Amino acid sequence: MKRIILLTAVLLCLTSCEKQSEQTASNITPEPEKTKAVTSQVISEITDTSTNESGDDMENYDFSTLTNVELINADLGLMTDEQLSVLYAQARYCQAMTDADIDTMRELVSEDMTYTHMSGMTQSREEYFADIADGSLRYFTIGMDSPKVVVSGDTASVTYTSMLNANAYGARGTYRMKGTHYYEKRDDEWIAVNKLTGKEES
Repeated sequence: MKRIILLTAVLLCLTSCEKQSEQTASNITPEPEKTKAVTSQVISEITDTSTNESGDDMENYDFSTLTNVELINADLGLMTDEQLSVLYAQARYCQAMTDADIDTMRELVSEDMTYTHMSGMTQSREEYFADIADGSLRYFTIGMDSPKVVVSGDTASVTYTSMLNANAYGARGTYRMKGTHYYEKRDDEWIAVNKLTGKEES
């Protein structure tokens, strides 16, 4: 009789332990899913942060607002912040040309700048700006093809092929020309200047 009672007690204990183990396992099962969800969220947050950091430089220079200027074959993602700032200054200048925005052009160009046209005619900054202001020179759109930006300390250059849709003294057409534009950093701003030898082509 004692043996039967003892055996019954053992069986009841085993049954109780099995149910408790099943219940414990059932309670634990969702944890990996919760962990997976949290891990996924963390990875997502890290990815978003990384994306934002890599895009910070681009956000500082919104080329899309320059509606009359087209960058062609330009990989902006490979440029440094300094290179982007120089390219953006040149693109702003091109946009100002199409808008005949003389105030912005003066802001971006050194006072002693001179321009040499394809015809060989040379003008001072104010002579050139006056022709844009009165419509003798009318720029509609400007393409900047394959720009290459070189920065060395407080000096820089931008080389590209211009695609000018313009009316130049009564001659309407699209003009292609390759040239280099030079910049100096003054008071933490990039200003277009004459090249060191000779004169810069417009």
